[in-house]
Amino acid sequence: MFTQAMNIYSFEKLDVWQKSRLLVRDIYLITKLFPEDERFGLTSQVRRAMISVSCNIAEGTSRWSHKEKIRYIEIAYGSLMEVANCLILSSDLEYVSAEKFQELRLNLDEVANKLNGLKRSFDKNNNKEAQ
Repeated sequence: MFTQAMNIYSFEKLDVWQKSRLLVRDIYLITKLFPEDERFGLTSQVRRAMISVSCNIAEGTSRWSHKEKIRYIEIAYGSLMEVANCLILSSDLEYVSAEKFQELRLNLDEVANKLNGLKRSFDKNNNKEAQ
């Protein structure tokens, strides 16, 4: 068993990454209830998109230039919008209850707002470097 203290990476401290990680779990749990014939369709698509959000936050924060950091946060935001679309479709198809959809939508909105805040902070730092 590994007993030495593990390093904490900077992305792990970000509230937006922590919230996106929880959303990955929620998406996996909800998609377990989708019809079997969606396994390679909507289930796979929404899971991969949600994983992309947290992965791009992690990768983006590791980049040295603010321009690169911003780009990865934009990619994460795009993937989050893909998740939102998939959830809307899942609701339309009645794979997700209205109550669960609302809960997930509130969590998605929170992550979207936090991604926008992180991007603004990188923008601000990028502008300081340019001066």
